[in-house]
Amino acid sequence: MGKTSKDKRDIYYRQAKENGYRARSAFKLLQIDKVFHIFDGVSRVVDLCAAPGSWSQVLSKRLYENNCISMSENNLDKDDVKIVAVDLQAMAPINAPICVKQLQGDITQLSVANEIIAYFDDKKAQLVVCDGAPDVTGLHDIDEYIQSQLLLAALNITTHILANGGKFVAKIFRGKDTSLLYSQMRVFFKKVSIAKPSSSRNSSIEAFVVCENYSPPDNYVPQMIDPNTTALDKNIVPFVVCGDLGNLDSDMSYSLISDGKYEYKEVLQKPISPAYKEILEKTKNLSLKHQNYLLKETH
Repeated sequence: MGKTSKDKRDIYYRQAKENGYRARSAFKLLQIDKVFHIFDGVSRVVDLCAAPGSWSQVLSKRLYENNCISMSENNLDKDDVKIVAVDLQAMAPINAPICVKQLQGDITQLSVANEIIAYFDDKKAQLVVCDGAPDVTGLHDIDEYIQSQLLLAALNITTHILANGGKFVAKIFRGKDTSLLYSQMRVFFKKVSIAKPSSSRNSSIEAFVVCENYSPPDNYVPQMIDPNTTALDKNIVPFVVCGDLGNLDSDMSYSLISDGKYEYKEVLQKPISPAYKEILEKTKNLSLKHQNYLLKETH
């Protein structure tokens, strides 16, 4: 029928439900960690633009697993591993294996940064991740610009809450002007790479900037206006594909029945208050013809 009929319920969508993740994006973070080992030695993490919470789920599980040995050796408990999830929207709780602290707030506000540091007992995070993205319009130039502003906002608050030597991972839309963003990252980090997980569709312009070894310029004072207070330098940023030919292809359709059995599973965590809830209530008792008419009138 056309591109609009493409089945979005790909192999990673189905595997997310089978593994208890709220979204397929969980595999993107797992594949990034497989290459860059971003969870090693980490016990304080911030997940920006966290809803619906799939990355927070990965953090809760992996940080618990990574810290289990050190916990037993040093007489620590899982409360010493702290994760903060920040989003404007409410998010269903994540309480196991490690409880995720939720802050419903704006990442451009200094008060949010202060709350994060207070939760870490006046310490700073060792890792900040951000999978946030705007509602895409389909107009690539506009989408790239809005995403770049979101990325800069994430970088801005990161300069307040990230400890020296820390890591920062965030979504980026690749475009003709993104070299400027790479240069901005290099002002604050010793190493910057661009990762494309195999679970990210080839047709998507998304990638992830992986920044390691946070080292702000001398005498730099974080501010919520513009983090870019030093001259930018030009650098060639390595582009890394996370995964190999053995990974499942996120753009390919796979049979639902691989071993003769397939059990359908509902979405693990449905939206709490979706924007379309009101219109669904209005149209549930109408015929299809009247539903289409009402939708046209609404738009």
